Amino acid sequence: MNLVARSSARLALREADIGDANGVHAIYGDADATAHMSFEPRTRDQVGQIVAGWIATALAEPRTEYGLVVVERDTQHLVGVGRLAIDPHQQRAATMGFALRPDAWGVGYGLETVRLLLGVAFLDLGLHRVWGARSPLNDASARTMSAAGMVEEGVIRSHIQRAGQWRDSIVHGILAEEWKRPA
Repeated sequence: MNLVARSSARLALREADIGDANGVHAIYGDADATAHMSFEPRTRDQVGQIVAGWIATALAEPRTEYGLVVVERDTQHLVGVGRLAIDPHQQRAATMGFALRPDAWGVGYGLETVRLLLGVAFLDLGLHRVWGARSPLNDASARTMSAAGMVEEGVIRSHIQRAGQWRDSIVHGILAEEWKRPA
């Protein structure tokens, strides 16, 4: 079993437990937090199923998905989520995603979260490449991934359908040799 636990100065990235469903719902159920995601806000029951799925995937062998929560180290207050999914179409690669509660925006938690996820990918899992896709309108995500060393690689046209409309996604990626381990 490959359980994840990483921390930075202010945050801890850890495995989800069923008690995290309300905290995750504060993200996945919020219209502002999901505005640039691939889905509409989720109900509390839907989020409970998502968290239960994350717990189940933590026990899978081989493990191909990492649904993780981000908590403040001092308070253990859940402020975000992170996800790594091993990409079956690329060797030693994964897709990455992250989201924060709106009340945790603007204080650098996004960058810390991405750095923690990249640490899991490159140090714990020995991956070669990590990539993530964002909405073209999500400038904050673009700045965060860039600050973490990820390079904008291109556009996936008409990638996501949301509310009956297709939208593009902008891809950012980073290779193991480009990643700078935080001090």
